[in-house]
Amino acid sequence: MYATDLSLNRDELTSERASGISEVEGMKGFVVVERFSPPSPDAPQWDEAFLAERIEIHNLITQVGDQYYGERAAGISSPPGQVTGMKLGTGSTAVAKTGAGAAIVTYLSGSHKAIDGSFPASSLVSSSRQIQWKTSWGAGVVNGSALREVVLINDVLADASSSAANTIARALFGPMTLGTLDTLAITWNHLILGA
Repeated sequence: MYATDLSLNRDELTSERASGISEVEGMKGFVVVERFSPPSPDAPQWDEAFLAERIEIHNLITQVGDQYYGERAAGISSPPGQVTGMKLGTGSTAVAKTGAGAAIVTYLSGSHKAIDGSFPASSLVSSSRQIQWKTSWGAGVVNGSALREVVLINDVLADASSSAANTIARALFGPMTLGTLDTLAITWNHLILGA
């Protein structure tokens, strides 16, 4: 049996494998979006903000994201810049490797936020290397809008849209609307599946 190359690399290397063994190589990612709400007025005194909504979704690593991982790992000079933060939006255009779906579509003003202090993090999850980023938004920062999109970016954290050239990955979720006292945390996970 011949190995199937699922990474879309076009090379001439094939390997003889025992029957029933398959290899999965490449990268994939998922995003965890968590909305926290304050306790209700009749909640016990010790009750703190609780998890009101949790969405786990797949993301798409853009063409620039592929370049980011590959060129940084290979030590090539002038690779795409390091990840700096995340931005939120209300657009629902399908995610894509390049073009309009590879960047924030409808940027939500004021939603640009740096990566939280203890991130990025690296860990071994089963047999995959996981790279993880997390960003948190405090109460009142992004409330009142139907959030649908998030991007992982490497450009300057300005209160403006980011281009596909500065977007490492993009994901769609929701819509999710935050109340004035709600907070938001988004954790981005990229799994590198070597074989």
